[in-house]
Amino acid sequence: MEVPEQIEIRQAQDLVPYREALESMTARNLAVQEGKARELIWLLEHPPVYTAGTSAAADELLDPRFDVVEAGRGGRYTYHGPGQRVGYLVLDLGKRARDVRGFVHAVEGWVIDTLSDFGVEAWRAAGRVGIWTRGPDGGEAKIGAIGIRIRRWVTMHGFSVNLAPDLTHFGGIVPCGIEEFGVTSLAALGISVAPEEWDRALLARCEAFLANLEPRDTAGDAAKDLP
Repeated sequence: MEVPEQIEIRQAQDLVPYREALESMTARNLAVQEGKARELIWLLEHPPVYTAGTSAAADELLDPRFDVVEAGRGGRYTYHGPGQRVGYLVLDLGKRARDVRGFVHAVEGWVIDTLSDFGVEAWRAAGRVGIWTRGPDGGEAKIGAIGIRIRRWVTMHGFSVNLAPDLTHFGGIVPCGIEEFGVTSLAALGISVAPEEWDRALLARCEAFLANLEPRDTAGDAAKDLP
């Protein structure tokens, strides 16, 4: 694994409260903008929480059994909790490709490729941001979520992947506003993956992910929120 020195890799073993992580990530985003801190890839898990993106609709919060936090990212409601590995990305796209959709595509590809290392075939779905696979019943189900915010070309938030969360906790919301598809996990598919195993496989592909962020001929619109 070759990660440039300007990127800090942080791996949390204990649960990090969502509000605490959001505050820390927001401060780091500003510091990176100002050239006062390194970029950051932060891998962690949260205590149970529902987070609301900028497009969240009130009727999609079905049962607020956990804390509900306005996240400031694009998208709608999502759930975070133990057994779900979250990756926060504070990266300076001003030094790379200023392409929002290209960034989201690269993040999706990074997660899809890592899932393949554990024998899981996953994919993107047209019109549905996130990572999809076949659930235990053979139907299409979401195994990973993407939520991004960009301030002055420095990214915030990132992705989450369901290793072994309590899937009933997703029942308190309409996940990402999509009612017609289920949610699954590696554990539900009969695959046991510890957080440190996931992190190791993900970071082994970090160099390829960063290579996909190199400048290209087209640019995206940084003002657009993505779910």
